[in-house]
Amino acid sequence: MSAQAITTDSLGYLARQSIRQGHHRSATSNLAPGYVQANLAILPASLATDFLRFCQQNPKPCPLLAVSSAGDISLPSIAKNLDIRTDVPRYVLWRNGEAMGDLEDLRTVWREDLVTFAIGCSFSFEQALLSARVPVRNIEQNHNVSMYITNIPTQAAGPFSGPMVVSMRPMKAADAIKAIQITSRYPSVHGAPIHFGDPSEIGIKDLDRPDYGDPTEIRSGEVPVFWACGVTPQSAIRSAKPEISITHKPGYMLVTDLLNVELEFR
Repeated sequence: MSAQAITTDSLGYLARQSIRQGHHRSATSNLAPGYVQANLAILPASLATDFLRFCQQNPKPCPLLAVSSAGDISLPSIAKNLDIRTDVPRYVLWRNGEAMGDLEDLRTVWREDLVTFAIGCSFSFEQALLSARVPVRNIEQNHNVSMYITNIPTQAAGPFSGPMVVSMRPMKAADAIKAIQITSRYPSVHGAPIHFGDPSEIGIKDLDRPDYGDPTEIRSGEVPVFWACGVTPQSAIRSAKPEISITHKPGYMLVTDLLNVELEFR
């Protein structure tokens, strides 16, 4: 890449290049600060209409940022020169609703009937929290955010249904109030929290054992605050059992060229 390209291309583009070249294979929280990151769901075109309705009917966990045409490896409205097969640090391949394992790229499994859905991610509002001096523990400790399967049902669409997944960040009460105010301004990346306090009320038995991501320390005087999470489609995929589907590994996101500030009130 030329020096001119490095100075003019977005941090999002540079992050994707690093991923494509195999230099970055870890979680993406705080990678390319200020740029929107996205969850992924990639499905056969025969199921795309139903999944689109699932997202439209469940906008809190599944706020859509972009949808591709069948077989298209790009999403030009959110990322320049994207190759969706190579530009995410880690993917999960699913067969008939069962996770088959992680992949570093999709070139060997890509099909011309696959449709890519990019879904808003809470990593975007983390930047707004940090700007307002609200601590974000998973960034402080450089680990993946904690994510949990809840007892909150989603609204079914065709074969897609299942429980909502949430991400959790512990905060003192005053910070939690600020976080509610701040994240309410970002509906396209999950918006305000859906719950705070007792995790058992939403079906979470043990905060020390997240279903996805890493455990997060909760200190004295803090409460757990829960946001709807873009990993929710993975529970819907388990229900629908498509012949093939692909998602990102939770926490290993698509970095876009959109700026987080562009999503305020969007």
